[in-house]
Amino acid sequence: MSIESLTYAELGDRLGASPEAARSLARRLRTRRPGNDGKVRVTVDLAEIQYKPLPARPPGGHRKEIDSLNARIEQLQADLARLEVEKRCLEACAEGHRADFEHERRRLDTLMTETRALANFAMAAREKAARLEGELSAASTRRRWWSWLVAPRAAPPSRSSPVLVGVPVRI
Repeated sequence: MSIESLTYAELGDRLGASPEAARSLARRLRTRRPGNDGKVRVTVDLAEIQYKPLPARPPGGHRKEIDSLNARIEQLQADLARLEVEKRCLEACAEGHRADFEHERRRLDTLMTETRALANFAMAAREKAARLEGELSAASTRRRWWSWLVAPRAAPPSRSSPVLVGVPVRI
């Protein structure tokens, strides 16, 4: 076959494509050479070129897809706005729960402090009761060993003035 030297416009006419498509094809094939007239010429063998132009896009052919995508975008924006409102409501609810939690936490701290104080008070009362019980039992055992020395009476002896016969008493 014959090798021809063509401009981008001529190559595009022969291939049934635009001059820009011819320029892109020449760049891929690396066949560009400047001509004498200031235009770029390419030397190609048209039989060797495996070029099939893409089918031309119909005007408004993607309008249907664009409209469906725009509708989807609007739907997603509406969903986003609804979710933002729901998020704000949940945050307000969580803030209320957080305030309740903090109130209950302070109440718990107060109750724990009071419980510790009452436990300490109860422990001190138990210790005092045990001490007094020990003193009472000690006093009653002391009284028993010397009770045979005391003159018999009808009424129990008073602590302020026990009646003793010759025995010194410590009270």
